[in-house]
Amino acid sequence: MAVPSTTTPTALPTTSSVAERAAQGRGARRHASRSCHGWFEAGAGRFDPVAVVERQSATRLPELVPLRYGRMLESPFRFYRGAAAIMAADLGPLPSTGLTVQLCGDAHLLNFRLLASPERHLVFDINDFDETLPGPFEWDVKRLAASFAIAGRANGFSVGEQNAVVAACVQAYRRRIREFAAMRTLDVWYAQDDADRIRRLAASMGKEATRRTATAAARARKRTDLQAFAQLTRVTAEGRRIAPDPPLIVPLRDLAGEPSDDERRQLATLLDSYGRTLSSERRHLLHRYRLVDVARKVVGVGSVGTRCWILLLLGRDDDDPLLLQAKEAQRSVLADHTGGEDFDNQGRRVVAGQRLIQTTSDIFLGWTHVVGLDGRGRDFYVRQLRDWKGIARPETMNPQLLGRFAQLCGACLARAHARSGDPVAIGAYLGGSGRFDRALTGFAQAYADLNERDHEALGAAARAGRITVETL
Repeated sequence: MAVPSTTTPTALPTTSSVAERAAQGRGARRHASRSCHGWFEAGAGRFDPVAVVERQSATRLPELVPLRYGRMLESPFRFYRGAAAIMAADLGPLPSTGLTVQLCGDAHLLNFRLLASPERHLVFDINDFDETLPGPFEWDVKRLAASFAIAGRANGFSVGEQNAVVAACVQAYRRRIREFAAMRTLDVWYAQDDADRIRRLAASMGKEATRRTATAAARARKRTDLQAFAQLTRVTAEGRRIAPDPPLIVPLRDLAGEPSDDERRQLATLLDSYGRTLSSERRHLLHRYRLVDVARKVVGVGSVGTRCWILLLLGRDDDDPLLLQAKEAQRSVLADHTGGEDFDNQGRRVVAGQRLIQTTSDIFLGWTHVVGLDGRGRDFYVRQLRDWKGIARPETMNPQLLGRFAQLCGACLARAHARSGDPVAIGAYLGGSGRFDRALTGFAQAYADLNERDHEALGAAARAGRITVETL
């Protein structure tokens, strides 16, 4: 595979003036008008959505695939979370602005959350980068907008209320990207949505938003590595080990018996290869820990069936843990639709994309290549298992609160895109009117309709025996 020399999706010529960049953005309207984004209709020749999901399942652990289907069938929103590949195939043929950013690739609303910075501050940022790849900025905006329409439907909101939430999201994106267009380059890079900014926004939203923000921040600070350590491990005769909870958590010793000396050396070698992707001071910190246990873990909805491992490392003693998560990175679902370069390691792709568009990343974020028990090599990215993560609960929000959360997400996505793309060109394309905002409400409703039909198609496949479903 070719190894790209850079992860930056666009490289602005040094001779490009602000006026020229703005003209490029406005010029994009000629082949992709702002209003055209409001149209979406699945044609009669559209692909089989169940087949798309089945193709993904073919590369996953077969014993976990029924669980993936079970989670996707729980609701249209759960289905949407697992259907990034379907949406990528739908977006690919649409008119494109050609204004490229580093896409999140799966920018639905639950992939925006509170996280801990290395300086131990709470920030609000994107969390999931499994599908990250350069592509047209509007793909992320459309995926985020549709997720709010689907969440609004799940909450029983009227169409008008759903549209208001979507419009709030897209308007916040448009306004903030235009703010970034007027900022100094370094100011754009340093910008972040920290807890202080979120508190100020919440205060302007009223007492209920302020209360929920404080509660979410307090809950996030409790979701620490020590909490995960207490929940996921137990004391054994050999010391601290990961506690089994099959099929969600299965220690390596239960999958293949106690590792042999050769396997232990292989694990140590793999940890070293991952460590070489860290900066020197963080590699030094990693070497203060020793690996004592490994377990397979089931994560997410769309990721169920991919190989995900918990690594338990201990430092000074048995009460000094470091829990890492090594998650399999497969080819991005966007790759077939963007014509982008391939990476020598898909874990490297994820890490490079995350470092580019996330304002502050986990100090242990890195990648590696693993040869499994079946003798096949696979790519992984590695990060801490849990570090101050606060997850939104949209099902508890009324239309006003969901609209405020939509604003946070839209503004956060704009910041991510401004770091990797050209905010001047994107801002000029979007303009000062609400034309793009209104168009995206139409798109979100049309795609929410299609998502419901695809969800039902998966259910029909289960009833016909085409797929096997398991629920826990």
